[in-house]
Amino acid sequence: MSDEHFEPPAGPALVTGATSGLGTAVAWALAERGWTVLVHGRDARRTDAVVAELRAAGHRAHPYLADLASLRECAELAQRVAADHPSLELVVNNAGVGFGADQRRRELSADGYELRLAVNYLAPVVLTRMLRAPLRAAGRAQVLNIGSVGQSPLPLDDPQFTHGYSGSEAYTRSKFALAAFTFATAEQYGRDGIQVNVCHPATYMDTAMTHDSGITPWTSVDEGVGAVLTAVRAGQRGRTGLFFNGTSTARAHSRAYDKGFQQRLADLTSNLLSRVEGVEAAVW
Repeated sequence: MSDEHFEPPAGPALVTGATSGLGTAVAWALAERGWTVLVHGRDARRTDAVVAELRAAGHRAHPYLADLASLRECAELAQRVAADHPSLELVVNNAGVGFGADQRRRELSADGYELRLAVNYLAPVVLTRMLRAPLRAAGRAQVLNIGSVGQSPLPLDDPQFTHGYSGSEAYTRSKFALAAFTFATAEQYGRDGIQVNVCHPATYMDTAMTHDSGITPWTSVDEGVGAVLTAVRAGQRGRTGLFFNGTSTARAHSRAYDKGFQQRLADLTSNLLSRVEGVEAAVW
C-alpha cells in the first residue's frame, strides 16, 4: 500500500508487542508513514533496541515497558501513555500468546487468569478502555485489534478453561472474545469519533509465536503488515466495526455479532476486571 493513501497522523500510535515479529514490522511501517511510535515491550533491552533503531533511521519513537500478563501493569501502561500523550491517534493491540509448545499445559497470568484469555483478550480491553480519553482528544482516532480467523465461542460458564484444556482452543476462544469486544466497542466509541476494527493479518506468519507452537510458517510477516495497513487506512476513512481477513473485509464468527452475547460477555469481563486492584476504570 502506498504512502499517499494515508492521512497525515493526527497523533502518535501505540503498538503493543512491538519488540518482535509482526509488532516490530508494524512499528516500522507506521514510523515510515509519519507516525510517532510508542513501542511497547516487556523486556527493556529489546524495547530500547527497537526504539534506538527507529531513531537511528530518523523516526520518532518512545519505549514503554509492561508485562501484559499483569492487568495492573496494563493499567499502569495506559496511565503512562495517557499522561505522556494526551492526544493519541492509534492503538494496535498486537501483543499475544499463541498455542504454546505443550497445548495440554494450562498456564496462568499474574492475576490468576488463564494466560491466553488474559493477554489476548483482557489486556486489550484494559488498554482500549483506559485510553479512550486520549483517543477522543485526537479528533480522528482508532483502535485496531489483532485477531484471528480461528474463533471459538467462549463458554461463559467456564471462561478460564478449567476442563479439557487445549492451548489452541484457548487461543481461538480468546480471539473470539476479542472480536465480540471489537464490534460492541465500535458502536460505543463511534459517538466519540473513534473507529474500532479487528484484523487477522495472515495465517501462521513466520514469527516466534508460530515457531513456538511447533508450526511451519505458511506466510510472511510482510503479508501481515500489508493487512494491518489496509485496516488502518480503513479506520482513517471512518470505517468501523469491521473484521479483516488479510486485506479483505470478512465475517467473523456469527455469535460475535450477537448483542445478547456481547452483553453477557461485558458482564463477565467487568466481573473479572473488578477483582484486580487498579483497573477499575477499565471495567467494561
